[in-house]
Amino acid sequence: MNEQIKQIAQRLVGLRDALDVSPDEMARVCNLTSEEYLRLESGTVDISVSVLHQIAQAYHIELTTLMFGDEPKMNAFFVTRKGKGTAVERVKAYKYQSLGAGFAHRLVDPFIVTVHPKPAEEELIPNSHPGQEFNLVLSGCLLLKIGDNEVTLNEGDSIYFNAQLPHAMKALNGEIVQFLAVIM
Repeated sequence: MNEQIKQIAQRLVGLRDALDVSPDEMARVCNLTSEEYLRLESGTVDISVSVLHQIAQAYHIELTTLMFGDEPKMNAFFVTRKGKGTAVERVKAYKYQSLGAGFAHRLVDPFIVTVHPKPAEEELIPNSHPGQEFNLVLSGCLLLKIGDNEVTLNEGDSIYFNAQLPHAMKALNGEIVQFLAVIM
């Protein structure tokens, strides 16, 4: 697994230790078994943004602190220059670039998400998290599966949905897709 996933796993261990929370309690917050949660802390498996979002909400910490390790400091405004947002590649196919990581006490978490094409036969793995999500396709063509529904979004298309529903995405036409994701 890549170094960034290992660093996120270390932050999860540190958070759990600082809060004096058992692995069983953290697993309950994430809707996982204790064994599944401990695999996340091992740094050997992907850690979804939805799981990090659940932990951040449950323990009142910034999502981007878990993802990137930096505490936001700005409270009037925060500028992210083109291509300069703090980024993490969870797995080879997905890159999340935060657009608001430096702003403290955010009400939403905006990201530019880059999705690389996968083999056609590769199964979509759904995630879910509390709240709502807004996606605006900036380039490419994206298949978004929400529950039993499949929606194809092209450049300029957007969708707003209940993020508690299982959802997964896939780049279509063998092209990289970029979209603005706002998690609320």
